[in-house]
This record gives sequence, structure tokens and C-alpha cells, in this order.
Amino acid sequence: MQIRFKSLVSLLALTTAIFSMQIMAEEIDSSKEVPGVVASNILAKLHVSRPDLSYGKVEYSPMPNVYQVQVSPGPLLYVSEDGEFFITGTLYGIEPGGFTDVQSQLLLPKRKEAMAAIDKDDMVTFSPEGEVKASIYVFTDIDCGYCRKLHREVPAMNAKGIEVNYLAFPRAGAASASAQKMVGVMCADDKQEALTKIKANTRLSLPVCENSSVAEQYELGNALGVRGTPAIVLADGSLLPGYVTADQMARKLGL
Repeated sequence: MQIRFKSLVSLLALTTAIFSMQIMAEEIDSSKEVPGVVASNILAKLHVSRPDLSYGKVEYSPMPNVYQVQVSPGPLLYVSEDGEFFITGTLYGIEPGGFTDVQSQLLLPKRKEAMAAIDKDDMVTFSPEGEVKASIYVFTDIDCGYCRKLHREVPAMNAKGIEVNYLAFPRAGAASASAQKMVGVMCADDKQEALTKIKANTRLSLPVCENSSVAEQYELGNALGVRGTPAIVLADGSLLPGYVTADQMARKLGL
């Protein structure tokens, strides 16, 4: 795979929250380097504690004196400056009118950029026969029940002009049986037919080939905040977790 790489109670509150997130995003400049001594200390302590894990770059987080490190694949860690403590989970900002998922807001542009940069050949795409009015990107697991239920909505989505692009997110990991099934789908001559049949529990003899896109997409999903399947990413970078009907999706997309 090649990476050539939104209820608040009033409109005023919504505008304020978005504005605050924009300011926060500007303050948390990913290009701004964490002091080397701080980053080295944090990574050293993480490696001593769990040398079996792979850690990304130490970056500034939205919270003062707290840094963030992405486990690959795995969760985003919010680590104390001395490297002695970390927490995981959803980080909320306290905004007028409600709480805002800070990390999700900060990931919007990253998701948008990543989806736009994925090679079409590395996805399983179901396109409308007529005009494509909107495109969605679905991180899916072959053996996920709600993923299969969502797949049964794809023809209705296509009829509404919604293009569905599937990406792999085997929840048990890139070395799991589910991942190997998805590799087989990616290697099939007709990926759409193979995915549809295997999601319907049809026994298939899937081909075997050298394909790294499944592992890469699983890692990408983790980095973009995907924590379960199905996970739907819209063209603007918004993430919708869980099953939705074709009608619900059309309303969400303004169709």
C-alpha cells in the first residue's frame, strides 16, 4: 500500500468548539520537536518496561506537560514528562456546551490525507453504476458480524451514489486467521466477488500471494483512531464507528 500522504447544544457552542480545536491543533504542531532528553527518557522507560512493543515518535499532546506516543500496532499512550506514568483512552476537551473528543478532532486532517492517498488497487471498491456522489472508507474485519451486516447495505448505498471502499482491519491482528482471509481477498482476481462471498460464509479457495496491504492498513487504522469494526471514515476525515444503514449514511452525507 502506498501512502502518498463532526451534538453541541447551539451553533455558537459548536463554532466555539471547532475554533478551539483549530487553535489547539495549531499549538500542537507535529513538526515541533520534543526536547531530545525528554523524548529519549520516555522511550527508554517504555522499552525497559515492555521491550516487545514498537513505539513511535514522542510528540506533544493537548495536555500541558504530557506527551503522546503511538504503539504500533496499538493504542495511543499519554505519558508523563518523567516517563513514570501513562494513560490510554479518549481524551476530552472541556468546551462551552459540552465535551469534545480532542484526539478525534486532531486526527481529522490526518485521516483525510491518508484516505486520499491510498492506492485504489489496495482497496476493495464497490462503485455506483452512475454518478459517484460521495465516497466512504470502511475498515472491516472478515469475521465481524456487524461488518457483514453493513456489507448487505452496500447495494443500497451504491444505488444512492455512495462509493464504498474497503480497508482491512483484522481485530485479532495482522497475523490472525481473519487477516489471512483478507489477504486472500486482496489477491483474488475479482476482489468484490471474493469479499462478498466470504462475508456470506461461502467456502472459498482463496489464492495466496505476497501482499502487505492488510498489515499496513491494520497499522494505519490503529494510527488513525480505529478501535473496532466496522469503522467508517468520511472524505472529510470524520470517523463513524459501528454499523449504519444506507439511509442513515445518505442522511449523514447530505444526499
